[in-house]
Amino acid sequence: MKSVTAQYVKNRTFIAKGKSNHWVAFDTGEQAGGGDAASAPMEAVLMALATCSGLDVIVILEKRRVQLEDLRIEVTGERADTHPKVFTNIHTKYIFTSPDLKEKDAEKAINLSHDKYCSVSAMLESTAEITSEYEIVRPDED
Repeated sequence: MKSVTAQYVKNRTFIAKGKSNHWVAFDTGEQAGGGDAASAPMEAVLMALATCSGLDVIVILEKRRVQLEDLRIEVTGERADTHPKVFTNIHTKYIFTSPDLKEKDAEKAINLSHDKYCSVSAMLESTAEITSEYEIVRPDED
């Protein structure tokens, strides 16, 4: 089964698409000879972790009937000094905006995502320690 196609554009820029048929651009920074025209592949890995886990968390909280007004996930990663420069430490911060989200529900949703459902997290755990934290913002506390 063919899953993705990557096409070289120029100046170290690629576009890639998968089964969904949506193109995504990738590049490297100017310091690495790229055009800094798009996200770097390793940056995209952190984006994939954030969105994979975020989707899990939203579904879990919907099943618990939580009113979620917003969710932002900030991810930072540290890479090895030598090649291949894999991620060795990754930290995720979930920022929920909800009038009724309980701390125990936020913790459970995040833990279920990282420990059971998120495929990206499962792959990254082979090289990186993944930690997380969360913050709950109440809409009436603006």
